[in-house]
Amino acid sequence: MEYDGILLGMGNPLLDISAVVDQDFLNKYEIKPNNAILAEDKHLPMYDEMAAKPTVEYIAGGATQNSIRVAQWMLQFPGATSYMGSVGKDKFGEEMKKNAQDAGVNVHYYEDETAPTGTCAVCVLDGERSLVANLSAANCYKVDHLKRPENWALVEKAKFYYIAGFFLTVSPESIQLVAEHAAANNKIFSMNLSAPFICEFFRDPQEKALPYMDFVFGNETEARIFSKVHGWETDNVEEIALKISQWPKASGTHKRITVITQGADPVVVAEDGKVKLFPVIPLPKEKLVDTNGAGDAFVGGFLSQLVQEKPIAECVRAGCYASNVIIQRSGCTYPEKTDFA
Repeated sequence: MEYDGILLGMGNPLLDISAVVDQDFLNKYEIKPNNAILAEDKHLPMYDEMAAKPTVEYIAGGATQNSIRVAQWMLQFPGATSYMGSVGKDKFGEEMKKNAQDAGVNVHYYEDETAPTGTCAVCVLDGERSLVANLSAANCYKVDHLKRPENWALVEKAKFYYIAGFFLTVSPESIQLVAEHAAANNKIFSMNLSAPFICEFFRDPQEKALPYMDFVFGNETEARIFSKVHGWETDNVEEIALKISQWPKASGTHKRITVITQGADPVVVAEDGKVKLFPVIPLPKEKLVDTNGAGDAFVGGFLSQLVQEKPIAECVRAGCYASNVIIQRSGCTYPEKTDFA
């Protein structure tokens, strides 16, 4: 099988500013543990405060970019993955591009001249992460960039697409273009619920994209919020996964499969009106470094097998492997080689 450019991701490239913080820091900036939000004015001073911490690390991030980098690492085939998003014309943008290219990803960034590269504060407390994203240039992606011949060529070359729900806040128009192309050409389109606020405040563009989704990823918190927003009156993750999988589809070529992770609890997979549970790899608490990127890594591992047309059970196994590797390291990073067998 030809793997060159087989998987394309689009999203918000962010430079993660990751540091260990204390409860006072979270209280000061009114941050909930294990949540993901967009930065407001009150959060802006925290970036400098974190940059001054001795434990600070800078890592190329953004949900989709994390997943694509992990898929690339698992595939070990240079250029198997491509990625688009918007960065600023600055040193952070250059750093991120170098980081992604070194990882083997074919990045085609839109370079915005008016805003700095987006950053994400990753506040780590007791291994749990809280994310505060300051999108800046990531918010400036234009559908015109996607339509450029050299970029649309990446869309035409790919057979699988993955876009995190966070991109709904930036360019729903770009998402629709790719989704419609996938449906018309018998390709696989997947998205992620990504965060409770996406399900709540970006319901309309999410619902517009949903009929095109062949795979829907998410975690148990996002699934429950999705259920609440749609008045389903159930907190049962298995039931919610099933309902999402049965949402009407734009094209009948592929069925929809819903994949919901639940931290240390089993992964829920809903397809064909049935639910299967897959155990995750247990990890002793003392080996947990931080959970940042765990969900993204799961998706990356999953997609690395999906593009090879492996069975769903094998995709889940690879997802669990990848997230298990990532949570034992700082940020969404991984060793040079994978020992996934």
